[in-house]
Order: sequence, then structure tokens, then C-alpha cells
Amino acid sequence: MSEPHPAPGAARGKVFIVLNVGSGRPDDTMADAARRVLGGAGIAYEILEAHRGSEIADLAKRAVAAARACGGSVVAAGGDGTLNAVAEQVLGSGCPYGVLPQGTFNYFARAHGIPTENDAALRVIVAGNTRPVQVGLVNDRVFLVNASVGLYPQVLEDREAYKQRFGRFRVVAMLSAMATLLREPRQLHLLVDEDGGDPAGAVELRTPTVFVGNNRLQLEQIGVPEANAVEAGRLVVIVLEPVGTWTLVGLLLRGALGRLGEANAARSFATASLSVTKTRRGGARRLKIATDGEVRREAVPLRFHVAPEPLMLIAPADWSGGDSEVQ
Repeated sequence: MSEPHPAPGAARGKVFIVLNVGSGRPDDTMADAARRVLGGAGIAYEILEAHRGSEIADLAKRAVAAARACGGSVVAAGGDGTLNAVAEQVLGSGCPYGVLPQGTFNYFARAHGIPTENDAALRVIVAGNTRPVQVGLVNDRVFLVNASVGLYPQVLEDREAYKQRFGRFRVVAMLSAMATLLREPRQLHLLVDEDGGDPAGAVELRTPTVFVGNNRLQLEQIGVPEANAVEAGRLVVIVLEPVGTWTLVGLLLRGALGRLGEANAARSFATASLSVTKTRRGGARRLKIATDGEVRREAVPLRFHVAPEPLMLIAPADWSGGDSEVQ
């Protein structure tokens, strides 16, 4: 990636904040924080509130159009799914992109040194630098952190159900994943073609999941040795062997301890692109896919690759890499 470009502060123009009011902390604190930090710095701003997830994309389109018209910036306030939906509209627009993390894990923000406390994150918008950030694509849909098929989307669906019952805590996420694994996961029959080469060279796999990572921090935390490849313009793929339930539980624990890369049942590699499709015996020609925590069904083949242009992220001016856990 190229060197960061200084952001022109208040001269950048108006800031349009797309806020998912259902994410994380109570949304009324965002208005207070914006008034203190942005208003206090003399920066014009507007908060566009999404009360349902289905509203985020339309609000983001409106924000991008308005920001382009006045030379402003677009900011996403929410969890990784919200950041994804807004980034999808910002990518290619030329607008600086800021984030106010409101989720459970906040991998994208933490990987780029953005604090999770509202006032501190807004101060980044005021005084930060814009930096080019790699974006992953699967069938032209954006993913900032990861995309996956098979078991992992099921884990995410179950995790959301658990969070609605017990709260948005990391321990709840871990326990829900354990519960999902204790059910017998079905195996996918897939053809996987690395680096978009000759389809004749595709490898047939039987696996419970294929995970494609685009976030160095998350990959480091689970212990994948290729994590730094994300900084070199590549994606990192994890494929599990068709193992039993208790081996899967063991893999989950290894990942929690940062030792997944030591497991014989998990294969990982870095690649510029990947094509995934189902074999004939795999049934319907659609797969359940998760991108940054949002689950949907997508027609195959699935083509994973790095977007041809980066997202221009507003990041801390003094950030030099590493996890940000500022509260």
C-alpha cells in the first residue's frame, strides 16, 4: 500500500454519519458526541439513522451522493456488518471513509488503530490521515474482514440468536459457536480453484467450511501463519478437513488460543483470487455465504479477489500498526 495522505481536517467538508441505531451502545450518545467533537471543531455534520439493517445501503447511497457534491466524507457507525454495507457504497466514489465502531469484535476498526469510544473515534475523523485499505470482493460484494461458506455462516446465524437472548458479549459469541459445533455439521462438496487459473486444475474438496480472511488482526489472533499476506495485497484462505464434531470443537479452542495454524486438520494459504463452486453431487447451485457477519445465499461459482482500488480510510495520524483496544 502507498503512504498515507494527510487529511485536510475541517476543510474536507461536511461529514455524513450513517448510524445503525441497533448496534452496540445507545444511539443517543452519538448525537452528543458528534456535537462535542465535530461541532466543537467547526465541522458540519449530518447523522442519517438506520432503524433497520435494510435501510443502511440506501442511506449510504444518499450519504455518498451528498458527500461527493460538497467534497465531504462518509462515516459508518455500527458493527462490522454496518461498516461493510457503507463501505460498499463508498468504494470507488473518491470519498474519504471513516468508522465509528459499535460492534462486538470491531476487527476492522481495531486493525487500523481506530478507538471504540465515540469521542475518541470522532477525534480521528477530525484530525486523522486518509490511508488506502485493501478491500475483498466476492462476486463483486465487499468484505472488509472475512467471507466464508459452510459452517462459519451457520455459526454466525446461531450467534446472532444467542446475542438477542443473552446480550452482545464475546463470551456469548464463543459459547454459541461451541453449541453450533456440537450439532453434526454437514460437509460441502466443492471445487476450489486457486488464483483463478485453468478450471481443469481445480481441486475437489469435502469440507465443512471455507474461510477467506482480509483482516490481519483476526488472522493473527487465531494463529494463521499467513496473516501478514493481507498487507501484501492478498487474501488468506482457511479450509478444514472433513473431521468430526469433537475435532471441530478442538479447532475452535485452538483458534481461541491463537494456535489454529498448528492443527493438521486446518490448511491455510495466501492467494490473489479464489473460485469456489459446488460439485454435481453437492445439490442446489447456491451456497450460504457470510460477509463480515451478514449471511445470505449466493449463486455459484463464488469468486473471491482483492478489489482493484482501495478504500480511503480516515485513520489516526500517529498510528503505526497493531491492535487498538482503546475504550
